[in-house]
Amino acid sequence: MEFKTVLFYVFSAIMILAATRVITARNPVHAALFLVLAFFNAAGIWMLLKAEFLAIVLVLVYVGAVMVLFLFVVMMLDINMDRMREGFWSYLPLATGIGALIVLEMAAVLWRGFMKVGQDADTVGANIGGTKELGMLIYTKYILGFEIAAAILLVAIVAAVALTLRRRKDTKAFNPGDAVRVKRNDRLRIVKMAVVDQPAIDAASKAAALAAAEAQAAATAPVVTPPVAAPKETK
Repeated sequence: MEFKTVLFYVFSAIMILAATRVITARNPVHAALFLVLAFFNAAGIWMLLKAEFLAIVLVLVYVGAVMVLFLFVVMMLDINMDRMREGFWSYLPLATGIGALIVLEMAAVLWRGFMKVGQDADTVGANIGGTKELGMLIYTKYILGFEIAAAILLVAIVAAVALTLRRRKDTKAFNPGDAVRVKRNDRLRIVKMAVVDQPAIDAASKAAALAAAEAQAAATAPVVTPPVAAPKETK
């Protein structure tokens, strides 16, 4: 077995384990980090196929930009994982069936490729790493799919921003548009009130306080009883 084959199986095994942990990890941040690990191993497989441009794009674009955006969105959303996993086991049979179907379809496609005679990895991967050939294919033959993918990514970014702007009761925030459109009458209101005689109110308060103090002193004063005279003796 060649060293390239050993590297291929190592990268593939680690990528499969990382992809499994992406959907089984309880912490969304850990799931995103496992997805980063899967991307790195996929880039290693691209390097084995001599597709250096695709490998470096996978690392720079997906790991360096998209996954960082995912982490920010996950940390801002404050996801309740216990509530999300309530129906996990009920959907497991359906998810297993769909996953098995995808695996069978990919195996059928790969098996047809392996059965072709006369194809070498060097010959097949001679042009897939070139930027010129990739650009010609994307902007000529696959232009519709490229535009659809761009529209889907734009919708995903807008949806993520909309989810972070939901109203929460535990945060103190205001609408900047309302602050810009504010008017003078919204900030200040003049109320006409009756004239208050403050000295008379202060004098009445002092008199009431003095009367209350005198009443309390009278209630707490000790009661003095006069002594009783002893009866006189008679002879």
